[in-house]
Amino acid sequence: MQKIRIVILCLLALALASCYTGGPVVTVTEHEDSVKALRNIELKKADKARLEELKKTITAPRDPGAAALSDILEKSPSYTVAEYLAKYPEGKDPASDYKIGGYDVLSIQVYEEKDLSRESVRVTADGYITFPLIGRLKVAELTASQIEKLIAKELAAKDYLLDAHVSVMVTKYEGRKFSVLGAVTSPGLYSLQAQERILDGISKAGGLAIARSTDAKQQEAQAQEGMVIRTLNPGKDDEKKIAITFDLQGLLKGKDQQANILLMEKDVIYIPSADYFYIIGEVKTPGSYAFNKKDITIVEAVSMAGGFTRIAARNRTRIVRVEKGVEKIYQVNMDAITKSGKMSQAVYVRPNDLIVVPESFF
Repeated sequence: MQKIRIVILCLLALALASCYTGGPVVTVTEHEDSVKALRNIELKKADKARLEELKKTITAPRDPGAAALSDILEKSPSYTVAEYLAKYPEGKDPASDYKIGGYDVLSIQVYEEKDLSRESVRVTADGYITFPLIGRLKVAELTASQIEKLIAKELAAKDYLLDAHVSVMVTKYEGRKFSVLGAVTSPGLYSLQAQERILDGISKAGGLAIARSTDAKQQEAQAQEGMVIRTLNPGKDDEKKIAITFDLQGLLKGKDQQANILLMEKDVIYIPSADYFYIIGEVKTPGSYAFNKKDITIVEAVSMAGGFTRIAARNRTRIVRVEKGVEKIYQVNMDAITKSGKMSQAVYVRPNDLIVVPESFF
């Protein structure tokens, strides 16, 4: 009987230890060195060594492309696609006809006088062409149909042809450019053609460069969001840059066609590298995990790692995070979230977060 009582008391003690008994769900502390701060927690020797290695990963610069654009992004307002289209309605359908730029190559046909027709007429850097009987014509910022009317008008004004039928086509687009940077197969500068959109730009750059993980659990990983850095009013006194973020995966999977906005001159499409978080300690499958959606809670992150082991100190789960150069440790009471109906207080995991799950004292 005494042994039975002892067993029952032990079971009750374990049950109470696993229950949430109040207190904060999350506590946050700042540290100059999170490795030192975590050195005395209950981790196996191998996990402590792994902690030292991962600390270097989460503090290292993640993406050279992001570093190059960081100064621009800090000074530029940022919008979602919906916010951008609401603020700049012209972005929904900018002038549908392509406007000629310097270095474009034109084909010009005059049907009444074949001798006047010209192939491969290159626009000069300052936006002019030279045409028989007329001389120099400023064509930059005009559409093909506007150039047709201009040539017909000039031929009539000089009494050469009163009702000329002129056809103008762009045979080579060189006047306007956009860039694609980041995690694409062939980043670089590309010629902008009429009615090209984000997906066209990514395609010109060879498509996304897929990150190959060394972790067998996830062989491929891609970013969840992309960005367009747009130059408004290029070349004018009120020129400025803005950033437009878009749902990359929704766009690629055909779920968010609104995100496939038309490209403009000097646009920079930026595709960041895939985002990861890291988890070590008492979970069933520790390792690195790519974000498979935009928002992942701490509960979902632990689930992706197979859940806690039997000896995990669930309520002493930590998240190590670097925010604006400051290292913070979030201690999360997991039972308060999962067993006491406080899912709304679940912490969201961010890229490069390191989740540490120590061993239980019991």
